[in-house]
Amino acid sequence: MNQDVMKTGTTTVGIMFKDGVILGADRRASAGYMVADKRAQKVIKINDDMALTIAGLVSDAQLLSKIIRAQLKLIEVRKGKKSSVKQAANLLANLVYNNVRRMSMVPSIVGFLLAGKDDKGFHLYNIGIDGSLSEMEDYVCDGSGMMFATGVLEANYKKNMSLDEAVKLAVQTLNTSMQRDIATGNGIDILAITKEGVDFVLRKELDARIHLDKEKSN
Repeated sequence: MNQDVMKTGTTTVGIMFKDGVILGADRRASAGYMVADKRAQKVIKINDDMALTIAGLVSDAQLLSKIIRAQLKLIEVRKGKKSSVKQAANLLANLVYNNVRRMSMVPSIVGFLLAGKDDKGFHLYNIGIDGSLSEMEDYVCDGSGMMFATGVLEANYKKNMSLDEAVKLAVQTLNTSMQRDIATGNGIDILAITKEGVDFVLRKELDARIHLDKEKSN
C-alpha cells in the first residue's frame, strides 16, 4: 500500500454498562511510519441515538460514515420513524462488504464499532473489515492495538458497571494500547450513549513533548 495513504492504525473500544454503552478511541492517524495527525476524530456521532468508531483507511472511513449518516436521515424522512440500531448496523455492514470488494488502486480496509439505543434497549456491534457483523453483549475492541486491549477488558470487565466504572475501564484499556502499539496514541475520546442522549464524557489530548526548566538546563 502507498505509504502516503493516511490510516488510523488505532485502538477502539466499546463497553456495555448498566445504563447504556460507551465508545472510545485514541487520536493518532499515521502515514507509513509517520504520525500524520495527532487529533484524528475516530469516535463519530451519526445521529441522536447512535455513534461509531473507525479503524483503517481514513478516506473510506470518512466516506462510509457520511453515507450511513445520510442514509439513516433519509430513511427517517421517508418512513417517518427512526431506524433501529440493528438496521443501521446491517446497512453499514453492507456498505463495508461492497466497498472492500470493489476494484481499486487503494484497497479499502476499514472497520467500525457501532453503538446506539432504540426501543429494544442499548446495542453494540462490531463490523469487520470484510463486512462481517457481530452483536456484542459485553465489550469489544478493534484496531492495531486490540491485542493489548483485549486482555485488559477480559480481566477487568464486569456486568452492570456504572458509567464511571466503564469510562475508567475504557481509559485503562486505551492507555495500555498506547504504551505498546506504535499506531495508537496522542489522546483519547470517550462517548456515552444513555437514555439522556449521545454525548462525549471525556476528551483528552496527550502532550508527549519534553519540557525542560530553563534555569535547570543552564
